[in-house]
Amino acid sequence: VQLQASGGGLVQPGGSLRLSCAASRSIFNINDMGWYRQAPGKQREYVASITSTSITGYADSVRGQFTISRDNAKNTVSLQMNSLKPEDTAVYYCWGRMYGNDYWGQGTQVTVSS
Repeated sequence: VQLQASGGGLVQPGGSLRLSCAASRSIFNINDMGWYRQAPGKQREYVASITSTSITGYADSVRGQFTISRDNAKNTVSLQMNSLKPEDTAVYYCWGRMYGNDYWGQGTQVTVSS
């Protein structure tokens, strides 16, 4: 499975961005999909995830601020990010788990700065 992330960019504090992750095949059997992020000098951290039955999970730091969704018909997972803060600056990676194997996208840069 190949995952292609897109939608990153430069945004001012308080702004919004929507990240998308497109899979190279049907995501119907990809049990869990989600997003991680890695800020400069920090370890990669969990952001949000969604199961095949659309049960969602969020890191405490983004709960209520970010919303994850999946569209099985379009083979995509999206992350709506609102009220962005400078500390949200990171490379965001799309992730999927299928049959016990983890798959990663290439990452998309999100920079929150005035």
